[in-house]
Amino acid sequence: MSELQIESEIKITEKASKEIKRIMEENNIPESYGLRIGVKGGGCSGLTYTLGFDPETKEADTIIDQGGIKLFIDGKSLFYLTGTELDFSSGLNGKGFIFNNPNAVKTCGCGESFGV
Repeated sequence: MSELQIESEIKITEKASKEIKRIMEENNIPESYGLRIGVKGGGCSGLTYTLGFDPETKEADTIIDQGGIKLFIDGKSLFYLTGTELDFSSGLNGKGFIFNNPNAVKTCGCGESFGV
């Protein structure tokens, strides 16, 4: 496990940060938990994003502190997510987290999957 303070690898916007903290508070998720961000095979474009709270890190995880939110990212996912910005939208087109990933060369219409 490597603990890094790398602000440039993955960024969380202020709107996303507020929403993450709100979810943690409403669901009594301890501050010691991290937000696990990852990718897995699937979706119409090849890869899908994963997002969830995790009580502990895994051996090969990179830990990034973003404004008091600990991000847990496995090595394979970090490769695909470097440079990504996690945002949150509550607009007319739906409510949810948005991955602005500069590594994605194709995305599906619903924004749930991507390809590199």
